[in-house]
Amino acid sequence: MSENLKRINKFLSEVGYCSRREADKLIDAGRVTINGAVPEMGTKISPTDEVHVDGKRIENTNQEFVYLAFNKPVGIVCTTDTRVEKDNIIDFINYPKRIFPIGRLDKPSEGLILLTDDGDIVNKILRASNNHEKEYIVRVDKPISQTFLLRMAGGIYLEDLEKTTKKCVVKKIDSQTFSIILTQGLNRQIRRMCEYLTYEVETLKRVRIMNIPLDVPVGEYRELTKEEFETLNDLLTSSTKTYQENKAKQ
Repeated sequence: MSENLKRINKFLSEVGYCSRREADKLIDAGRVTINGAVPEMGTKISPTDEVHVDGKRIENTNQEFVYLAFNKPVGIVCTTDTRVEKDNIIDFINYPKRIFPIGRLDKPSEGLILLTDDGDIVNKILRASNNHEKEYIVRVDKPISQTFLLRMAGGIYLEDLEKTTKKCVVKKIDSQTFSIILTQGLNRQIRRMCEYLTYEVETLKRVRIMNIPLDVPVGEYRELTKEEFETLNDLLTSSTKTYQENKAKQ
């Protein structure tokens, strides 16, 4: 019987309701019930248990998952809490199925963000130790110096986060614009890095996540192609394996 048990956050992720991280928040807020009772974090359920979120029963319909590439406009917030934030990404897209964003993109930023109802792939992509590439085009408020490019690429200690940014690839595009490829996702990372070097970000656009390019107009989305998804899966499998091997060596 124990083999059929699974944690409630994993169940909500597998049925496409939300990511495991978001499920933990729902559980902590008391919005989830199992057979009418509010569970503790980490509670396991069996196939016969009834799960509700905000009073609505959640079931595994075994439908195919959705994977979208969306060009987020400036001013839209990457949250699924439509009750709190009126300019949220879910209401803006208005997709017929319940989906949620993979990661975040700041409200004043624009560009590529992926959305899905596949909770497992969310966890794989968000695992910071997997070093997944994300590429951005950034315009700052004054001419870019060679020192700026070297410092950005070499890593900057962000005192308020108590972390040093990983080395990254930075290329100058014109006098005030550069591209940057990150393999980590610290809070407001690019803006904080620029601020440390006395530059202010004027515009910031994400143009690529791993093998997925930004190729739709602002405010529009498309489904990932079969080839894109297969490559994405290969990259996720490879990076997860590498991370596990590195842990085993420690």
